Amino acid sequence: MTNRRRFVKTLLGGAGALLTPRSLIGHSTLREFNLVSTALFYDQPTDDPWSRVPKILARIKAPVFPKRDFPVTDFGAAGDGAKDCTAAFQQAIAACNRAGGGRVVVPIGTFLTGAIHLKSSVNLHVSEGATVKFDTDPKRYLPVVFTRFEGIECLNYSALIYAFEQENIAVTGTGVLDGSASTENWWAWARRTSDDTASPARDDIRRLLDLGERGVPVEQRLFGQGHLLRPNFIQPYRCRNVQIEGITIRNSPMWEIHPVLSTNVIVRGVKISSHGPNNDGCDPESSRDVLIEDCVFDTGDDCIAIKSGRNNDGRRLHAPAENIVIRNCTMKDGHGGVVLGSEISGDCRNVFVENCHMDSPNLDRAFRFKSNALRGGVVENIFIRNVQIGHVAEAVLTIDFLYETGAAGPYKPVVRNVQLEKVESTASPRVMWVVSFPGSVIDNIRFIDCKFRGVEASEVLQNVGSVSFKNITIEPAKKTRTINSRSTWP
Repeated sequence: MTNRRRFVKTLLGGAGALLTPRSLIGHSTLREFNLVSTALFYDQPTDDPWSRVPKILARIKAPVFPKRDFPVTDFGAAGDGAKDCTAAFQQAIAACNRAGGGRVVVPIGTFLTGAIHLKSSVNLHVSEGATVKFDTDPKRYLPVVFTRFEGIECLNYSALIYAFEQENIAVTGTGVLDGSASTENWWAWARRTSDDTASPARDDIRRLLDLGERGVPVEQRLFGQGHLLRPNFIQPYRCRNVQIEGITIRNSPMWEIHPVLSTNVIVRGVKISSHGPNNDGCDPESSRDVLIEDCVFDTGDDCIAIKSGRNNDGRRLHAPAENIVIRNCTMKDGHGGVVLGSEISGDCRNVFVENCHMDSPNLDRAFRFKSNALRGGVVENIFIRNVQIGHVAEAVLTIDFLYETGAAGPYKPVVRNVQLEKVESTASPRVMWVVSFPGSVIDNIRFIDCKFRGVEASEVLQNVGSVSFKNITIEPAKKTRTINSRSTWP
């Protein structure tokens, strides 16, 4: 009944409520379970958490643009793949904005450009057969802009497509955005060298971490030229009413779609194929009312990673990621299908995942929560249903509080009220890899009407509160029988 009261309190608290108390659930030493054909029952809350989804979706509305077109070719752009079209994009966007909005249209051809900065009421429309190809010269992404790098605010290179404090913006069409990143340029900044020494960007990353931990004002956290912090691909920062739809994204320097501190965001029908380091597909960070649907992710890192700032800088802003709906997506290669963390210091709540398909020998986990005692953060009210999973390399569900620095730090992370319903998998080493340390909280993890087949090894649970099952099948890869059974596995 305690879990039921906590669940009801959470739903009634609304998006702005914080769950209390943050009491420590009982912890255990390392436990391993080999669960076969499990059918366990518990007092299921009568409230349906999915009843909140229509209310979230009712607030998420696509921006509306006047029916005016501003072809970039009217401003001097040429689709020959050689001419620098940066100024033409800038002029077309400025003219569209001045006129009260419309579409900046990229026609058939290959258009070479540096940073593109969107303005309010502008829809950058990349037509079928068009490619916007981004220059790899870092100077093309100067002057520096107000941004986040791995969850810490700073002044750094502009994202390839960037917007700051704008409203009603979009990137649409069925064309291609090519970031041109490779091991010869952006990706080389993050790669370990052949003798396995640290990446070239290590010193800059450590310096930024230090500035964030010491609370140095953001305007003094100056990077950009002479430094090696890569830009993201698309970054609306402090924006409202954002739509990214239909496009194909390739070869990103780093994270592909990264809305930060933004509200009312739609990512729909996007195809991402980018296998560089830290090439997350879509990372809504400290953003509210976000819909991600009908997308295909084939990435070098997490397919979707929900974030809310890193360490003290995330706690300084304390802007949670909340009210996020993910549906009808396909996840191929990646470190995780849907991930929460590790930059989660500002908390995360109310995430709904449904009707997705995940399958690849190069997909490590379906669902992953990651934090540690430096990140901290409270992650709660995560609901997953109707997800089909083929093969994953580690586990269906990973909750890892020993990530990177693990227990070394004063901020104990919390994950609670997580429900997986009608989730099925074909092959995985295990269903759960759930590990934490004393003082942290992992509690009220529920599996309902799930089937996990081809499970190869024991479940791993360490320092975990309640994990419950209702109508569950866990079938081993090697089917056996008990000593007194008269038949093999059905």
